[in-house]
Amino acid sequence: MILNIEQPTDTPPSFALFQLGFRPFFLGAALYSLVAILLWTLIYSSGWTPDWIQRWGSPFWWHGHEMIFGYGAAVVAGFLLTASKNWTGVQTLRFTPLALLFSCWLLARILPWIGVIPMVVPAVLDLLFLLLLSAAVTHPLYKARQWDQIRIFSTKMSLLFVANLFFYLGLFGIFEGGQRLGLYGGIYLILALVLTMGRRVIPFFIEKGVDGTIQLTQSRLLDLSSLWLFLFFVAADLFAPQYPLAAGLLAAALMGVHLIRFYNWYTPQIWGKPLLWILMVGYGWMILGFLFKSLSTLGLLSPFIALHAFTYGAIGLITLGMMARVSLGHTGHNIFNPPAGLNLIFLLITAGSVVRVLLPLLLPSATMSLMLVSQLLWAAAFILFLHNHTLLLIRPRVDGRPG
Repeated sequence: MILNIEQPTDTPPSFALFQLGFRPFFLGAALYSLVAILLWTLIYSSGWTPDWIQRWGSPFWWHGHEMIFGYGAAVVAGFLLTASKNWTGVQTLRFTPLALLFSCWLLARILPWIGVIPMVVPAVLDLLFLLLLSAAVTHPLYKARQWDQIRIFSTKMSLLFVANLFFYLGLFGIFEGGQRLGLYGGIYLILALVLTMGRRVIPFFIEKGVDGTIQLTQSRLLDLSSLWLFLFFVAADLFAPQYPLAAGLLAAALMGVHLIRFYNWYTPQIWGKPLLWILMVGYGWMILGFLFKSLSTLGLLSPFIALHAFTYGAIGLITLGMMARVSLGHTGHNIFNPPAGLNLIFLLITAGSVVRVLLPLLLPSATMSLMLVSQLLWAAAFILFLHNHTLLLIRPRVDGRPG
């Protein structure tokens, strides 16, 4: 669905990192997720509490915030800055403006580690990044008069800013409960973006990517049901936590809706195509997330099982799959013949999601050890991704086109 049709007008520079949004943000997201998960592994497994982590109130708040508003937001930035150019034909940020936007994101990640810098400074930069990103995504959509795209994507990006604002208001003691509202709001907004893009690209990729000709079943009723049920689910979970059964019933309904859609999209031919099966497995984790969320409201499961099915499973697998696909396609490589190493990368992160979410249900006494293994599997997947994709993201397209 994301195809670059721009014809070369000049010779691209040998250093192409800031040619198009996916390049710095995918590289930054992968590097930061690796650093952040290794730090989290050290903190969680050893009890080490560095001075800077105390600025977050709890290591858990830092871990959750940075995986969503650090890693997740960077992947979203790279994807939307690239996709909006292709949807509209309007050039999105590149060169110095793109480098400045990326610097806002990067400084917001690094400055909290420097104790002499007040925490308000990275907080402002983090919020500024989301405001500027929302404007950068909206600008080409507005110029092309794509009002539906603005309603769908610009609104979600603005709400992501609001969620992050609530997190920081809670962190600074201005709004009680702001951390929970902001963090879960951020998770659900990233999930909403994943669901929206998944509806657009997953069936398209499958139809174009498998051998032979297939036509997948689509349903307007399922689309509307997914949208409205998710809106009600998020509202119930965020603003009426005292009535957990409401969110539980809505989660069960969402599981049913997406299970039907999964059945409509599934074909055994995906298993020979790593760029396809990783997306469908990630989608399967989202369905399991709704199931586990429903069970947790009945007191049958820990809510953290559902949380990590959504984050490690759905968001982790789908974002890594999309980063791999977009990076290959937008650097001029053949997405229908991807590098063989992708299977190993995707198997590692899939194994990590199983170890983090499912195995603790079977071996509760080994939960701590399983969590450590899952963190190391995440790190291994991203080390290999960086090994395979860093030069790809820095160098010009192999076909000589700009971008």
